[in-house]
Amino acid sequence: MDIDVKNLHPLEVRLLRHVALGESITGERIVEELGYKVGQCNQAFSWLSAKGYLIETSRTKGVFYELTDFGREQQEKGTPAQRIFALLAKDGEHTLPEIAEKLSLDKSEIGSAFGQLSKAGVAFMNQDNKAALKSNTLPLEVEVAASLLTKGLSGEIAESSLSDDERGAMAKIAKKRGATNSPFKMAEREDLVFALTENGELARKAIFEQNITGEELGSVTAEMLSSGSWKSGSFRPYGLNAPTSRLIPGRHNAYGNYLQWVKDKLCALGFEEFDGSLVENEFWNGDALFMPQFHSARDIHDVYYVKDPVHCKKIEEPWLSQVSQTHEDGWNTGSRGWGYKFDHEFTRRQVLRSQGTVLSARQLPTAKVPGKYFGVARCFRYDQVDATHGADFYQTEGIVLGNDVNLKTLLGLLKMFAEEIAGAEEVKYVPGYFPFTEPSIEVHIKHPVLGWFELGGSGIFRPEVTKALGIDVPVLAWGLGIDRMALMHLGLNDLRELFTPNIESVRTRRGN
Repeated sequence: MDIDVKNLHPLEVRLLRHVALGESITGERIVEELGYKVGQCNQAFSWLSAKGYLIETSRTKGVFYELTDFGREQQEKGTPAQRIFALLAKDGEHTLPEIAEKLSLDKSEIGSAFGQLSKAGVAFMNQDNKAALKSNTLPLEVEVAASLLTKGLSGEIAESSLSDDERGAMAKIAKKRGATNSPFKMAEREDLVFALTENGELARKAIFEQNITGEELGSVTAEMLSSGSWKSGSFRPYGLNAPTSRLIPGRHNAYGNYLQWVKDKLCALGFEEFDGSLVENEFWNGDALFMPQFHSARDIHDVYYVKDPVHCKKIEEPWLSQVSQTHEDGWNTGSRGWGYKFDHEFTRRQVLRSQGTVLSARQLPTAKVPGKYFGVARCFRYDQVDATHGADFYQTEGIVLGNDVNLKTLLGLLKMFAEEIAGAEEVKYVPGYFPFTEPSIEVHIKHPVLGWFELGGSGIFRPEVTKALGIDVPVLAWGLGIDRMALMHLGLNDLRELFTPNIESVRTRRGN
């Protein structure tokens, strides 16, 4: 059987020259022995397998955890829960801001760690609004997490080696691809083993017979022409008869068309469009929405912080004073507020917009009553990327203001989004919780392949939000994942297909 090996890629040639029939061929081995990068190794395996020269003999899946720099720091200094426990055991009761100052931790870390101790019945908040201990024993979950940090110093941890308690603790402190505030980075990996086929052995022999080394030159560079080294080089053959690429006229992106169609539909219903900056401050991103600065509710958004400048120059008045007073004692909203000292430094910290609702908050001070507004906002949150999640995504955000609007009005709007704009046939509305709306409703739709998933949240803004921003009528609000609506509407099974670099998808998919 004649086998053409002249057109093999150098990566394929060097791999074939290096292995023998009957040997186990793994990526780890090739990377170590030939100096390939992981991507080069995987590419060579893929090409040779497609040609029938390699065959996969085994595949083992596994989950592994690697300690991050943040985790090493926690292992050295102690986790926030450990440090709070030690401080309270030594000094007695403290307020949460005092603990944050003494331990040099972010107030969000203090809130989460204290909540963990409180939930386990180890700590509580006394009548003076100070944290205190009511048990001298750390929760098992905290001790297990600390032991995992120590274990991680020795290298990568396989999930299969963990006990049930360790797996439960690891699930709370590990994230895919890691994060700046995650002690462990989680990776899912498949270990593949290949072997030469009979055709692969024939190709290997042909390579040696024809003296193909894998070091042949594929192109002539300016340096080679200048030095004359090309004269003594051996070149790979050129495919002069290779077909040219086809000519295809330009087309609109299907998702871009869909976004424009949604905007046109809402404008036709009398809505006015609003927009805003991708970089926001904590005031509009959370404080103006009555999200407490040091409460666990703030953790619903894993935001990206801006490094330079860290803070904006100022917050507009009178909104800053009214919102801060609402947080502290309720101002004149009829609420008791959250009962803490509003941090005017924290509220100026800049972040990438984590939710489209920030646009609604900014619109309220200048909104007309009655009025209808919407926006399509790009948002950023650290998240595990999969078929229905992305680290950056689009939301369609909107508000309706007026004396006559109510929950029935909101349900009608949600029905329009779910059925007309998303094109879902099965829809359900379930109670939800958001710090800034009451009542709150989540919309779920059923995808024919992915099943049920959340489309987004909605509700009626609480008086603590609207009155502090100058509005004294009911305000309906929603923030829905327009990426997910497009997923259903365009007949896709993965959000990543909306942003794929595969230009073929643009050539073949039609939008509205």
